[in-house]
Amino acid sequence: MNVDPFAALAHPDGARSALAAAFGRARIGPIVALTVGATTASVYRVEVGERRYLLRIEGQPSPLRNPHQYASMRIAAETGIAPKILYVDEAARIVVTDFIEEVTLETYPGGPPALARALGELLARVQATQVFPYFVEYPDIVARLFAHVRRTGLFAGGVLDQHVERLELLRGAYRASSGKLVSSHNDAVPNNILFDDRRLWLIDWESAYCNDPLVDVAIMLDGVARRPEMEEVLLGAWLGRAPDESIRERLDVVRAAGVFLSASAAVLWVKEEADLSVPSAVDFQRAIKAGRLKAGTAETKHILGKMFLASFLSGVAAPGFGAAV
Repeated sequence: MNVDPFAALAHPDGARSALAAAFGRARIGPIVALTVGATTASVYRVEVGERRYLLRIEGQPSPLRNPHQYASMRIAAETGIAPKILYVDEAARIVVTDFIEEVTLETYPGGPPALARALGELLARVQATQVFPYFVEYPDIVARLFAHVRRTGLFAGGVLDQHVERLELLRGAYRASSGKLVSSHNDAVPNNILFDDRRLWLIDWESAYCNDPLVDVAIMLDGVARRPEMEEVLLGAWLGRAPDESIRERLDVVRAAGVFLSASAAVLWVKEEADLSVPSAVDFQRAIKAGRLKAGTAETKHILGKMFLASFLSGVAAPGFGAAV
């Protein structure tokens, strides 16, 4: 009995049309759903002949949806930073691309120093492309998301007052030293950096638009290159020289804003909360490894969101967002 490979898909008609446009009358083989980070998109691996491709169907758009994701992704794909695009329907928010057969970043030849250098060079390539369209300034998107969090009533009145005050100080410091905007992925977390045993790729461009040059740098440093020695290598490879004090000072501001953005994204998973007490980063990681906390659950994202909120005030590093998803 023939089984319709589209029957179990989230949007079967849209998927069928996309694959027909991409591959014509070629026989579509197995379609396998993939689990990918914290996105609301439905993502599938599709076999056509002897090759594999990726089908991505975006989920319900958020109030903060970036309208330029496909324009940015096209530029990145044309320069070989993102996988090749075979079909895109911006209205339906469906895209078909090459599928990257990834291996873990931990196997990168030369170890952490070589990986940090490759990451810095990758960011330099992104920022050298035709400039992505403009959407919003970085501190403003942070403030918008945090305002959304506050409107939901997830936290008791007054609990986040200190965070509001610090965010306003950061926005002032950011604007005082703002400069040229460049193409930016804006979500270069470990899940979106793929290694195919030869080179690195960036995927998931739904947040991509032009931004401060240090945004992607800060995200990579806090998510992938967390060791001090990796930080120095990445910064040098990105800049082509050692960073000066002005860059380091501005990086501190952007990293603090990024911590707050991560907090706002994570706490959207929680319900009413009046207690902001949190475990240490070490205890959190131990709980994940021991199975007391499970990655991907609302409880784990709840705790991580509060850890980011605490980090925003204290400056003590929280675990990367990937630990919870």
